[in-house]
Amino acid sequence: MSFDLQLAGRRALVTAATKGVGAAVVGTLTAAGVKIVGTARTVPDTSTNGVQYVAADISTAEGCAAVAKGALELLGGVDIIVNVLGGSSAPPGGFAKLTDDVWISELDVNLMSAVRIDRALLPSMIEQRSGVIVHVTSIQHQLPLPDSTTAYAAAKAALSTYSKSLSKEVTPKGIRVVRVSPGWIETEAAVALAERLAAEAGTDYEGGKQIIMNALGGIPLGRPAKPQEVADLIAFVASPRAGSITGTEFTIDGGTVPVA
Repeated sequence: MSFDLQLAGRRALVTAATKGVGAAVVGTLTAAGVKIVGTARTVPDTSTNGVQYVAADISTAEGCAAVAKGALELLGGVDIIVNVLGGSSAPPGGFAKLTDDVWISELDVNLMSAVRIDRALLPSMIEQRSGVIVHVTSIQHQLPLPDSTTAYAAAKAALSTYSKSLSKEVTPKGIRVVRVSPGWIETEAAVALAERLAAEAGTDYEGGKQIIMNALGGIPLGRPAKPQEVADLIAFVASPRAGSITGTEFTIDGGTVPVA
């Protein structure tokens, strides 16, 4: 028996769509027959494999509005939103280094981008009485690193709580809301970090990866997740195969969180 995700013909908006997990999600959904609008600050000049792009900075209200408008115009409606965007530019050094501007920036990227895009696109989903919203959170909201990820972790915790509340409101109207919570993922940025740490410690890339895993308290699986593995999970929870799943969070971290 084939495991068809039954996604052919669906219309999806994917944020942070050109690198890492976002790019893997775009590839996976495209292979499943989904029509996609992807967004990032820098996008390809032309459509690639049928994927259309809207360039925008969705850490801003203006960027979110432009992306929502573009998705509706290009696709004629949206069935799936995958909010992959996340990250931190906060300096190390603990709470004392986290100015108001840093806090606002972390919240804009990791919480408000999802809130604003959902708010713009949910009315059309409610009108069609169907849709799926997938918010990518992080295990950092359970295991924050005080030296460097306090604001990021707090923003992702807020995203998780917002998602749970939203699911209670819109699931009776036909829209599922699901969270996917990755641990460390071996993205381009993660590879660069491991290489930098390895150079500083006088070791190789595998040694750099071990430094990161030790900082997380260990990964029982012994390696970070691959972007494709996270994308496969997202594709499943966004599909009709997961039609009774809503309001919950799926952790994909190789066992990093002791109790999920």
